[in-house]
Amino acid sequence: MTELLPLSIGIGLTVSLLFTELFGLAAGGMVVPGYIALHLGRPVDVALTLTAALLTYIIVHAISSVVIIYGRRRTVAMILVGYLVGSFARWITEGATGGVDEYAVIGFVIPGLIAIWIDRQGLVETLCGLLTASAVVRLILVFAVGSELQP
Repeated sequence: MTELLPLSIGIGLTVSLLFTELFGLAAGGMVVPGYIALHLGRPVDVALTLTAALLTYIIVHAISSVVIIYGRRRTVAMILVGYLVGSFARWITEGATGGVDEYAVIGFVIPGLIAIWIDRQGLVETLCGLLTASAVVRLILVFAVGSELQP
C-alpha cells in the first residue's frame, strides 16, 4: 500500500510550483494543495478548513489595525491564530458530535498558511488557485494509486 500523504504532498509541491510559474498564483501555500486533495472526498472538512482560514485572516487583520504586525510577525501571527481557530473548531465539532471525530479542520497549520495567501494575493485568487491545484493533485493521485485513494 502506498503512503498517500507523502505522495500527495510531493505532487502538491510540483503542482503549486507550476501554478506559480504559469499563472502567477500561489495555491495557498506549497504543501496545502496536497493536504486538501486528500480530503476532497470530505467537503465538510474542506469547508471547515477554508472557514478557519478566513476567520484567521479576519482576526489578524483586526489585530493589525491596533498593533503593528508585518513581515515575520504577521506570518507567525497567521499560523498561530490559524492553529487556535482550528483547535477551537475541532473542540466545537467534537462537542457537537458527542466526541466522535466526524468533521475536522485539515491539519494544524493549513488554515494559517491559507490565510497568509489570502492576505497577500486576495480571497478569490487564493481560493481559486487552491481549489484548482487541489483538484489537479487529486486527479493525478487517482491515476497514480487508483482504488487506494478511496476510504
